[in-house]
Amino acid sequence: MNRGPSPARRRLLARGLALAPAAWLARPAGAQPRRRLTVAAYPLVDEIVRAALPRWRERHPDVDVHVVTRQYADHHTAMTTALSTSVYLPDVMALEASYVGRFSQGRGLDDLAQPPYAVARFRERFVRYAYDQAVNRRGEVVAVPTDIGPGTLLVRADLLAKAGLNEDALTPSWEAYVEAGARIKAATGAYLISHAQIVKDIVIRSGLKPGEGLYFDRESRVLVNGSRFRRAFELARAVRRGKLDARVSAWSNEWAEGFKRGTLATEMSGAWMVGQLANWVAPGTAGLWRAAPLPGQTYVGYGGSYYALPRQAEAANKALAWELVQLLTLDRERQFAAFKSQDAFPALLEAHEDPFFDEPLPFLGGQRARRLWRDSARRITATEVHKQNNFAEEVVSTELDNVLDRGKDIGTALGDAERLLQKRAFR
Repeated sequence: MNRGPSPARRRLLARGLALAPAAWLARPAGAQPRRRLTVAAYPLVDEIVRAALPRWRERHPDVDVHVVTRQYADHHTAMTTALSTSVYLPDVMALEASYVGRFSQGRGLDDLAQPPYAVARFRERFVRYAYDQAVNRRGEVVAVPTDIGPGTLLVRADLLAKAGLNEDALTPSWEAYVEAGARIKAATGAYLISHAQIVKDIVIRSGLKPGEGLYFDRESRVLVNGSRFRRAFELARAVRRGKLDARVSAWSNEWAEGFKRGTLATEMSGAWMVGQLANWVAPGTAGLWRAAPLPGQTYVGYGGSYYALPRQAEAANKALAWELVQLLTLDRERQFAAFKSQDAFPALLEAHEDPFFDEPLPFLGGQRARRLWRDSARRITATEVHKQNNFAEEVVSTELDNVLDRGKDIGTALGDAERLLQKRAFR
């Protein structure tokens, strides 16, 4: 709990205030106080912002930019509190993609479609789904995309070779993916995937039309007891029954060890995962991995970053804050620099037209995988975000656990999930 400044801090503040007039008297005649913008961000995004500051200083040498960094979860918790209380609001707020949908339901962020922002004039310059994901049900644009995570299938080429397979054997359909996993397990002992829940998470996102909801439709009708979810549960159950998943959670020590030791044959994630594997998860496996499309011509996004302007932030700083957001999102050079330094796949389409996309990736055995990810990014569709999406995700995942671990009937599990979500749909 914040109990305010300590006694010592209050004395220091009082002393500072007492000295302030003298400090002002010492200013050269006509000098103006320096202005300051505050940007709240999480790791890697904060580094991208700081890297853009030399360019910013060229434009505004009299405006300082203070970057406040918190760890991912702490950052979004702090932003949730700041928006609800209008206290300690930054001028610019970085948000991960999943939080954009959550925050868009409220009224805490500026509508960037309105003057003086008029962000819609830039719509065609962004990857379509990334822009559309920031449009809420009221038609407001609450954030501007800066980077995206095109979904990809990463496979261990050495394990596939031992099973007499190549990447094409896993991608025609989800059934082909599971079948190939059985052959890999038989030939090498390696698991196909870390956890069967991952298969469900992607399959329920397959075949969605632009703007269609994942768990609820626009009228808050529950969608979980349909063919899309039934198929996802059936495929996940087939993975578990075939003992094809290692039953370990992503980002756990066991998960990382599986990649290092070659006991996990595939991973489904965003394109940024290649950098994670290469730099810290399993750098010793360089050259053994290849990238492929997700099975069954599935195109989904894994995360991404946005910048938003809190509605109740300092009004005098709005114009400068918006100019900084434009520098970070609409400047091709800055977008491209973030891509090269932080694997932040650009949301700006202009940054996609560069020979860099044709360069081979050593970690992927020289594969020119950026071409694949660029194509995938343009095929992803935005999904409607419902205020109860997080709760729905927990309910559906719990019911799948009941199916996988306790043998619960799929129809019964989905029916139970539907009934529970119907009680929460309109809250």
